[in-house]
Amino acid sequence: MPHASPLDPVISDAKALFQAAVRRVQAPRLLESTNPAAWAPRPLDDYDGIRIVGLGKAAMAMMGQVEQVLGDAMTDGYAIVPEGYPEHLPASCPAPMAGTVLEGGHPLPTQAGVRGARRIVEQAEAAGADELLLVLVSGGGTALGTLPAEDMALADLKRTYHLLLQSGVNVHQMNAVRKHLTQVGGGQLARAAAPADVGSLIVSDVVGNDASVIASGPTVPDPTTYEDAMRVLYTRDLWTEVSGPVRTHFSTGARGRRPETPGLGADCFERTTNTLVGTNRTALAAAREAAEARGYAVRQVTEEVDGEARSLGKAHVQAMLQADPDTPTCWLWGGEPTVTVTGDGTGGRNQEVALGGALALEDAPQPTVLLSGGTDGIDGPTDAAGAWATPRTTDKARAVDCDPKDHLRQNNAYPFFDAIDQLLRPGPTHTNVMDVHVGLSVPVGT
Repeated sequence: MPHASPLDPVISDAKALFQAAVRRVQAPRLLESTNPAAWAPRPLDDYDGIRIVGLGKAAMAMMGQVEQVLGDAMTDGYAIVPEGYPEHLPASCPAPMAGTVLEGGHPLPTQAGVRGARRIVEQAEAAGADELLLVLVSGGGTALGTLPAEDMALADLKRTYHLLLQSGVNVHQMNAVRKHLTQVGGGQLARAAAPADVGSLIVSDVVGNDASVIASGPTVPDPTTYEDAMRVLYTRDLWTEVSGPVRTHFSTGARGRRPETPGLGADCFERTTNTLVGTNRTALAAAREAAEARGYAVRQVTEEVDGEARSLGKAHVQAMLQADPDTPTCWLWGGEPTVTVTGDGTGGRNQEVALGGALALEDAPQPTVLLSGGTDGIDGPTDAAGAWATPRTTDKARAVDCDPKDHLRQNNAYPFFDAIDQLLRPGPTHTNVMDVHVGLSVPVGT
């Protein structure tokens, strides 16, 4: 039987704090705390019918919860979630009974997702003037709800999305490009629904909670233009890397030869309401409550962290090493760092945060844990949400021939943590409010 370590209860606490954060931002807790009267421009019982469409990692759970409220008022419904999600709905989330759940690709779009996005646009176009289109928006919705612009092929979009994901651009820049390649993002779903009313319930997965960026803002005025999209590609040296049809599409759009996405003042937004129902702050508040209940002094709760993942891990540890050695102390960070890919390994931003932290934790004198996880349960192209690091992590890895610096250099955090059984694997959580990083330090001998 493995020898118990003084770090084991601290690791368990870190996992429990992460789980508390996730539970608080799943659909039942989020929507039960909102007033349905505020979901739409008019009272819900004023409408002849209510059509539900959802896109994103929380769409299935949100639709199931909304069905509980609407009952027979719901006339039709479609939600697109990542492949495999329907089989992993948490027991706490009611499954949709009236609506149809579709699957699509993430982070790269698939033909199945295109078919689902077409169904969603068709629902918007079919909505009458006395109906409500209730849109359930969450992270991942851009890829899942990809319906290419009429002169675009799916292959053109997949290549562009892949290049953006590898480039280290932030989500604002990425979605400025992506919403100008589809028929859904950038307020275009609201335009398709006119003259129907549109109500949008939004779970934020972006720093700053800019609704025009979340899932590319399908029901929100778009402040970006074709010219902005081109600028992103130029500044990241991607203009010559994207396909010829993409360059032509943007160039003609920038010259005014195709309609822009609807901006502030467009008629379609006069009958549209957008309601933010869940954010990273909500998750951090739940983690703080859980930490205090376990006797930790919460020294810091910081939102909107961004920047290079490996550097953030190091910075987190530097803050943690200033702890009072006699007090169990907790730090909480939330946000979404980026990874500039220079190697050919497998991992994700949270795993890279943890690996950067592991190197900084070497020889730390106190029992200390840094856990970094994506609240969606998925980190990059892996089955993990993230990982955790302790002062023993690098020694454990070297004992199984895993060099931490080499793995970090190759963006290869997944096999590193997999080899020492320090991956965080909650499975799909059916929510997404970016990442939660938990730092815990306890006195020696605790």
